[in-house]
Amino acid sequence: MDEASSERPEFTTGVSPVSNSNSSINRRSFVKAAGAACIANAVVPALGRAAENAPRPCPSPFRLGLVVWIAEGESIDGAIQRVSDLGLRCCQVGFERLTANVTEALKGVLAKYGVEATALSEHGPGARVFDFYRGPETIGIVPPATRDRRIANLNLAADIAAQCGIPAIHTHCGFIPENPNDPLYADSVAAVRRIAAHAKERGISFLCETGEETPITLLRMIQDVGLDNVFVNLDVANLILYGTGNPVDAMDVLGHLVRGVHAKDGTFPTNPRSLGKEVRIGEGRVDFPAVLKRLLAANYQGPITIERETRGEEQRAEILRSKVYLQNLIDTTCRVVA
Repeated sequence: MDEASSERPEFTTGVSPVSNSNSSINRRSFVKAAGAACIANAVVPALGRAAENAPRPCPSPFRLGLVVWIAEGESIDGAIQRVSDLGLRCCQVGFERLTANVTEALKGVLAKYGVEATALSEHGPGARVFDFYRGPETIGIVPPATRDRRIANLNLAADIAAQCGIPAIHTHCGFIPENPNDPLYADSVAAVRRIAAHAKERGISFLCETGEETPITLLRMIQDVGLDNVFVNLDVANLILYGTGNPVDAMDVLGHLVRGVHAKDGTFPTNPRSLGKEVRIGEGRVDFPAVLKRLLAANYQGPITIERETRGEEQRAEILRSKVYLQNLIDTTCRVVA
């Protein structure tokens, strides 16, 4: 999570708090088991041993994808080709500057590389500052100054998604007030209803990303919107980065509404002005094994979309590392649950 003015790197692509030593031991054991499974899968065929002695992959309802931001003037073809080159078959895609002119190119490139876009992300226009002081004034559809323009852009995103065969649009709604009597709360509900109604007419879902608000506040808002196409994109790290919860417990509140998942990792905030720190997947406070088990228990059958907010070659290396880490955990979780 970028604590500066933007969440959009050039190619962008929780854990429940540890309560005791036993949970730490269990987590380490789980990760070791995932690593052992990966090694066994690779080594046994190489030695020519009987295949029946090797751990067998089991069907997974999850598919790994990538969050992709396309800068103004950047090649749409190149951005989607990189998803394919990384061995991933789906993505959430967003544009630094969204216009109707991207429609045909995006539709064609997705077909060309056989990449599924699971959601079209849109957050503009205007700057967004990811901290606890400027954030409430700049993020999402809560701030009055940018609300109408952002509603218009999200409506445009729904139009483009419908034409490209993308099933959902996605955004941060912003710092939705905890107090349902706050006038900004009613304004936010009305804004989401406007966007969701436009999307519903086009057969598109509207995904609200977790983070700035507590899970119960997000659930309250979705219920008050009252439309059946409003769902949740569970960003497992954001709940931790904002200090609003953790993804394992959030599944108790929002699990039935999850239609997208962002895989990234982070630490809780300790500075009252700044968000927590994003870290490598598997090195922060997100309990990925527990999250995967909760997603399986909720019958989630959708993408787990890697979001690593670094840049350049470092980002590519981190994505590949995250892909291996997550796939090993997915395979192990499916075997254990099965």
